[in-house]
Amino acid sequence: MSEESPWIERPIENGVGEIEFSSWHDLVTYLHRSMLSYDTYIWRGQRRQDWKLEPTFDRHLRNASIGNRYASQHEHLERFQYAVRGRRGPNPQTMADENDWWALAQHHGMMTPLLDWSVSPFVAAFFAYIEEGGSDGTQFRTIYGLSKPSVEEKVSEILREKEQEAKRNIGANSPLNKLAGLLASSPRPEVQFIKPLSEQNQRLISQNGLFTRAPTGVPLEEWISKNFPGEGDYILMKLLAPDSDREDCLRTLNRMNINYLTLFPDIDGASKYCNLAALIANY
Repeated sequence: MSEESPWIERPIENGVGEIEFSSWHDLVTYLHRSMLSYDTYIWRGQRRQDWKLEPTFDRHLRNASIGNRYASQHEHLERFQYAVRGRRGPNPQTMADENDWWALAQHHGMMTPLLDWSVSPFVAAFFAYIEEGGSDGTQFRTIYGLSKPSVEEKVSEILREKEQEAKRNIGANSPLNKLAGLLASSPRPEVQFIKPLSEQNQRLISQNGLFTRAPTGVPLEEWISKNFPGEGDYILMKLLAPDSDREDCLRTLNRMNINYLTLFPDIDGASKYCNLAALIANY
């Protein structure tokens, strides 16, 4: 680690790279120097450095015997849709897209195939640090940065290739060509970016949030490594900051008005904000 660069920047492999910081303040310095001028990255915070970028549905059911994973996912969502009947208020918003339903379910704590992200690295840092760790061996908190345009361009490329392959297999003059194109261009097998228009999720709005949805059972970092072979630029960056700097980080973010009050605009958020103020000195 040199004096000019107080962090360890490890080699990028297939678009995925890792940077280790000796302190939370070094991470803030890096973000100000290098990242705040880039508005194409989205950010996610995780409490442990060894957790994969996989949604709760995959994580909890990875070792379960659930048969066809896609069918199980479909049944899981359908069960939620029936369970919330009459519970969304007197005039519930119509939601035709299944990803809007997944977003609503995630907001209320259900296992889903979605991952939460924010356009702000500091909001991501809040979620990386907000839970206590230490006793479970956590050494670093993790803030992920994902190049959204790079992934979107790669998905478009993959879907075009699938469409062309499907047409070649069916035959150029076949009346099924159009259907083949529609099926091949379905975004479900690849990474999607989801920003629901629903007004039912005030937390998502306050957090300037969005979601990713990757192929079922495939952690996002694995999808990137597979689809960006030899890539030397950051498609996905993994920023590691010390677990021991938790209180320092949360104090700093509170001065930036990033806290439970602003990110969770409800009574739960107010209560958790008061708890932190009681537990963290000079919060």
